[in-house]
Amino acid sequence: MKYEKLHEWNVSVEEAIKIQNQLRSKIKLMPLKEEKIRYVAGVDLSFPEPNLGYAVIVVIDLFNMSIVENVAAKEKVVFDYIPGLLAFREGPVFLKAWENLKTKPNLVVFDGHGIAHPRGLGIASHMGLWINLPTIGVAKSKLYGFYKGLQQAKWSEVPLLDPSGNQIGIVIRTKENADPIFVSPGHLCDLDSASKIVKKMCLENNRLPEPTRLAHLLTQKIHRR
Repeated sequence: MKYEKLHEWNVSVEEAIKIQNQLRSKIKLMPLKEEKIRYVAGVDLSFPEPNLGYAVIVVIDLFNMSIVENVAAKEKVVFDYIPGLLAFREGPVFLKAWENLKTKPNLVVFDGHGIAHPRGLGIASHMGLWINLPTIGVAKSKLYGFYKGLQQAKWSEVPLLDPSGNQIGIVIRTKENADPIFVSPGHLCDLDSASKIVKKMCLENNRLPEPTRLAHLLTQKIHRR
């Protein structure tokens, strides 16, 4: 798959923050046309060594939840792990795997955040601009914002709000008494669409949506090897 190069990756922390502030105005949030969403890619990364990253992309057919294609790639990592700047560490590894992909997905789901980010540009939003496709962030933990009142029952959900009270995501309990997931639109998608399709992809007894769950399983196999 092709992508548009928007900037260099080997930059300072200050330059990375400046790039995020420049790019966030390009993010577009809009409803997904669900009838056109069939092939969904899930992305997950693993770091078996401090400076080596593995990216896995799994494409599933949303109609029957079967795997259509999966690809992997490894790449040296030049950017340290810094909360809020994850794309600068993981983005180049993801793009190397993306180049190997033959099936063009209608939607890409990242193990990370979309607009639920201090500068409104988590990895799902950031990479959505590079690949120019609808993206959603589904994270296992909260990076930014606050929420309250989430019940323990399965499918309980509450808004994730920024410090000003604007909704930037949705906190969803996909399994009873399990930790919730944090869903936020990335690019070319909105909050309502992100919530609906993520819940559709969370199969029974699985905390994560199927595309990123399968990608995570593959990255763990690579990590163990």
